[in-house]
Amino acid sequence: SSQVATDKVAGKLSSTLSWVKNTVSHTVSQMASQVASPSASLHTTSSSTTLSTPALSPSSPTQLSPDDLELLAKLEEQNRLLETDSKSLRSVNGSRRNSGSSLVSSSSASSNLSHLEEDSWILWGRIVNEWEDVRKKKEKQVKELVRKGIPHHFRAIVWQLLCSAQSMPIKDQYSELLKMTSPCEKLIRRDIARTYPEHDFFKEKDSLGQEVLFNVMKAYSLVDREVGYCQGSAFIVGLLLMQMPEEEAFCVFVKLMQDYRLRELFKPSMAELGLCMYQFECMIQEHLPELYVHFQSQSFHTSMYASSWFLTIFLTTFPLPIATRIFDIFMSEGLEIVFRVGLAVLQMNQAELLQLDMEGMLQHFQKVIPHQFDSGPDKLIQASYQVKYNAKKMLEKEYTTIKTKEMEEQVEIKRLRTENRLLKQRIETLEKESASLADRLIQHKCSSRYSEDFVLQLEKELVQARLSEAESHCALKEMQDKVLEMEKRNSSLPDEENVARLQEELIAVKLREAEALMGLKELRQQVKDLEEHWQRHLARTSGRWKDPPRKNTVNELQDELMTVRLREAETQAELKETKQRMMEMETQNQINSNHLRRAEQEVTNLQGKVQYLSAQNKGLLAQLNEAKRKQAEIECKSKEEVMAVRLREADRIAAVAELQQHIAELEIQKEEGKIQGQLNKSDSNQYIRELKDQIAELHHEIKCLKGQRDLSDQPTFDGIHIVNHFTGDDESFHSSDEDFITNSIQESGVNFHLHRRTGQMALDHVVVDSSDSDTEESALQTENSDKMVSKQRRMESYSTTV
Repeated sequence: SSQVATDKVAGKLSSTLSWVKNTVSHTVSQMASQVASPSASLHTTSSSTTLSTPALSPSSPTQLSPDDLELLAKLEEQNRLLETDSKSLRSVNGSRRNSGSSLVSSSSASSNLSHLEEDSWILWGRIVNEWEDVRKKKEKQVKELVRKGIPHHFRAIVWQLLCSAQSMPIKDQYSELLKMTSPCEKLIRRDIARTYPEHDFFKEKDSLGQEVLFNVMKAYSLVDREVGYCQGSAFIVGLLLMQMPEEEAFCVFVKLMQDYRLRELFKPSMAELGLCMYQFECMIQEHLPELYVHFQSQSFHTSMYASSWFLTIFLTTFPLPIATRIFDIFMSEGLEIVFRVGLAVLQMNQAELLQLDMEGMLQHFQKVIPHQFDSGPDKLIQASYQVKYNAKKMLEKEYTTIKTKEMEEQVEIKRLRTENRLLKQRIETLEKESASLADRLIQHKCSSRYSEDFVLQLEKELVQARLSEAESHCALKEMQDKVLEMEKRNSSLPDEENVARLQEELIAVKLREAEALMGLKELRQQVKDLEEHWQRHLARTSGRWKDPPRKNTVNELQDELMTVRLREAETQAELKETKQRMMEMETQNQINSNHLRRAEQEVTNLQGKVQYLSAQNKGLLAQLNEAKRKQAEIECKSKEEVMAVRLREADRIAAVAELQQHIAELEIQKEEGKIQGQLNKSDSNQYIRELKDQIAELHHEIKCLKGQRDLSDQPTFDGIHIVNHFTGDDESFHSSDEDFITNSIQESGVNFHLHRRTGQMALDHVVVDSSDSDTEESALQTENSDKMVSKQRRMESYSTTV
């Protein structure tokens, strides 16, 4: 519904403003015809124009709104002013009569421009009506007039003519664009309140000005999705909305973005803004070198003060009248005026800026410069056109080259950073791998050290488990004793509620006792009074036998009355005593009932505690059973592991014994072959090589067995401890075998030197060359035969031992 209402208001405003524009154009055409006609018909024509103005309205005055009526009144007032300005019209008519040529001709237009300066309305009306001819033939004169300022009432039409935005096809799409949704709506809503916050048209929240500003910005964000929305563009749109309806403002803004380099300025990359900053900085360096050096020394960059000049065309820098004059020239000449005005401002403030630091210069740009030209913008415009501006020296190619080099350097920097990051990641990975390898090495060394004491550790743990079981039993007993002690203490402590209730009962009993004592005291007083009265009565009636009978009867009646009163008093006293006894009995009964209730409550509490302790006892027993079960499992595992270790050790011992026996047999065969080889020298060397190969194979088998032992001795993990049931010195497995092999080989005449290098066995052999002499051979045969006999005896004894 709000959208429909907005559309209705927008349509009504657009129709009204179009009617006003048509009225103004018609009035201007009538005024031009008056200028061309003789002076005799001047007043009749103007009066006919005035009378014909209401006929142009789209509806009768009774159907118009108050705003429309106000606009009509203003137009009528302007018509009256035009009618009264006869002096200017006479001068124009006189010049027309002297010239005798048509106004439409170019020669008459150039001759009359100087005479029409006094009445800018008539001049601009003629320019608007003859825009195409004037724009083509007298473009310089139009620029000069624009620099002097466009009249306020012609500004909307002239701006549209300057940017050629009268008949754009996108104007018909405006209403459809408003119905669509833009992704920039939140940003636009946020910045609307900061656009001309002091202007009456925009300062109120949700006002008509803010709504039409939102509509135009939203429509453009949908048309140009690459640019979307930029904050500085709202000031330009706001200025356009102050001069024309929103549809025409939208068309003008689209034209400005397309043809006036604003679209490049407002792109997300803002490359055009960087180019403008570079060009402006080069102009400062050329025209104001001292100020440029001062800016560089203070690190005062151009973008710190000049970026808003280009983005908002000075709309956020100067007051609105001055900024509007600059915007007039911008519509005619483009961004050149921004460079000129900016450099003129710096020239006029150079002396002050050279004496300030960076903060002082910022304050000067924000507070002093905006109000320097409040008296009038003509001084600023004149100074700006005294600036030497050469469009060919704007150094766009140099800036593009610099930016291209910067982009290439950035790409190279990104590539190097990527490579550096990858190398760092690789270094970190290698460091982690080296750290993990070091940890594994340390763990392996630690496990090899701790594996020797594993069985002892299991026994210690078993002892500790038994000790912990005993300690848990003791702790359980201590806790049970503490529970009993706490129960006793708790039973001895009085209950606070019971104490309070007993205190209340005690107070009530004391009150009742006090009441009973007061009643008893009153009864005693009554008895005492009756006794006194009785005594007086007895004293009075002591001589009644002397009285007449009638008086005696009265006295007897009085005696009976006193007797009855005494009995009544005694009865009341007994009744009071009975009530007192009954009260005491009730009190005693209440006390007994309280004792009974407390006893029942204590019994209930004790039963609950007994149940809790029984449950706790069951839990502790379950934990104890679980601990016993785990202990039994640990003992079984330790026994199984010890048995497995012993079995593996026995297997290794048996394998070593078999190998030793095999080695001994080979030694015997070697000795026999040695003897035979001595008899046949031709086969001795071949036999020695075969024997060496067999010995090498035997050593290889020993190494393989040792490798299996190392693998079997790797520590296992049972969930609690690192397990390695057998670890012995590497030399313990081969020391006896190596000695045996070494001794036997040395006896046979071939020396093998055993070396241990990093867990491997290397055999260095030295062949003892036999002598060719016969004496040595015979001595050797005799010695070998003796050794063979002794060797056979040793092998028999060794095999028996095995």
